[in-house]
Amino acid sequence: MRQLVGEAGLLNWQAEFRDPALEALFKRSILAHHACQLRLALCLIAGLFLAFAVADYSVLGLGGDFATLLIARLATVAACLAVALAVWRRPAVAHRVLPINLVSLLCLSVILMTILLRPIHTGIHVASLVVASMAFYLFLPNRLPWMLVGNAYLLVGFLTVSLVGSSLPPMLVMTSLLLLLFVNLLGWLTILHLKRLKREQFALLLEERHINRRLKEEIRERKELEARLRYMACTDGLTGVANRRHVFELAGQELRRARRDGTPLSICMVDVDLFKRLNDLHGHAVGDMVLTSVAGCCRSVLRECDILGRYGGEEFVIVLPLADLATAAAVGERLRRRVSGLALPMLGQQAQLSVTVGISQIAPGESRLDPVLLRADRALYAGKARGRNRVVVAGSPPKGRHFDFSTTLWLPELAAMPDAQIATDEAEAPVAIPADEPPPGRS
Repeated sequence: MRQLVGEAGLLNWQAEFRDPALEALFKRSILAHHACQLRLALCLIAGLFLAFAVADYSVLGLGGDFATLLIARLATVAACLAVALAVWRRPAVAHRVLPINLVSLLCLSVILMTILLRPIHTGIHVASLVVASMAFYLFLPNRLPWMLVGNAYLLVGFLTVSLVGSSLPPMLVMTSLLLLLFVNLLGWLTILHLKRLKREQFALLLEERHINRRLKEEIRERKELEARLRYMACTDGLTGVANRRHVFELAGQELRRARRDGTPLSICMVDVDLFKRLNDLHGHAVGDMVLTSVAGCCRSVLRECDILGRYGGEEFVIVLPLADLATAAAVGERLRRRVSGLALPMLGQQAQLSVTVGISQIAPGESRLDPVLLRADRALYAGKARGRNRVVVAGSPPKGRHFDFSTTLWLPELAAMPDAQIATDEAEAPVAIPADEPPPGRS
């Protein structure tokens, strides 16, 4: 299509596209307009021929000449109405050469016959010839060569009738011929200009559509690129979960919501046990598969509102909105059991995958994530020190609730954090944990 549009300005002497495909496309686009125009023109011609039949009667009276003209006019009216009906039923008839030229030939022949049978009305004959010539150019959707042929037939027929069968003065005949030649020249230039303008507009329309399609495609590609970049900026490329920066953004939003609504918010730090040894024994490819599997286990035990992200290395962080320590401990225990039940063929029968989970909850008055992360991190360290593959909660179990998880440790002393500064609205904000540096790996 771009190549066709590039050739849109190359028109031949008929003011038509040199490219046949582009010319056919243009004709299909303008077919409905041409069909409507042709129907109206044929109906108007039929009405004029019937009106002139009344004028024939007033001039010729009842007689052989009138009967001949009446039959010719009625035949012309019938032919015009038949073609108009055919065009109404099938608009493609408007671009067929045969029906249009047959009707045109019949109309011109009747006009010439009128000159023979009514020779005294010279002015009316010349005017009718001029009108017929202009109508042939302007109202019939015909190709330029057929327009020229039809007008040549009109000129030759008028000259023959004037010299052979009519008593018109020679000077009037010459003047009429010059007038018809001028009308033909004017009509030719007019139709060339109109056809050129229509095709140039059509070419510009095609070019505009092509540009719009390219613009839409570029907008779509740009949106897809923006979506990919946004995904890459917020997602860990290996595991498919939120990366460190994005998970802290989401966690900050949940912290503000929890403080506003007075709801609990818990944080879980998850670490894959003995991950460095696993990497050394089986390679980084197997280590990547282990991290992906653990991330899948995390997703399987979380709610839609929970937030999962990769903290760095083999560590993951889970943000649990509307969850107290008991709920977070239950989630951590489900995760621990799910990971322990994983069967990875590449690790062998004796190697069992496990995770250690440290849990903490936002304390009243805390306005930053650093303290709760530090408590969850200390709980994670405590779990590592007590043999790994367990859940450690920095806090006291709630009264009145029974926990039968043998691997869940409750350490109230970690919630006090005597050597850490609790961040509140009134306290000075502590230094934030760098978001672009992963924490040191744990074994």
